[in-house]
Amino acid sequence: MARFGYSVLGLDPDKTALASGRELDISHKHAREICNTIRGMFLEDAKEYLEKVIKKERSVPFKRHHKKVGHRSDLVGWDVGRYPVKAAAKILEVLDNVEKNAEYKGLEIDRLQIIHAASQKGRQLKRIFYRAFRSSSAKNNVLTHVEIAVEER
Repeated sequence: MARFGYSVLGLDPDKTALASGRELDISHKHAREICNTIRGMFLEDAKEYLEKVIKKERSVPFKRHHKKVGHRSDLVGWDVGRYPVKAAAKILEVLDNVEKNAEYKGLEIDRLQIIHAASQKGRQLKRIFYRAFRSSSAKNNVLTHVEIAVEER
């Protein structure tokens, strides 16, 4: 079994709960933007927000990876955004896991606030994409780690 640690330290174990998704097959750029958006939100608000992103009713502001990305009218304070449906669905599963972990610890679900949401690049799957005339090209897939910490406020 693989051993891993969290990138957040010094949390009170009586008031916090952690969850992580390892080796997720999502874009690490989309995961970074979603994590930056939901950090600081309450858990229920973040879940509603991600459900609206999956339905393409709300967009995620892209603050770093925004070259050639269209403007969205629903964003306030920022112009550029997208609807990363696949990444939002996977991060919503991690939010469900952290909610279940907090419930198991006896924390109140209504008072949980996301204090840490981060994503890192995982390992790279290397494959071959066959081309014409017996040639081939590399087809690499970068997996993503997502970790979320909530605290009872």
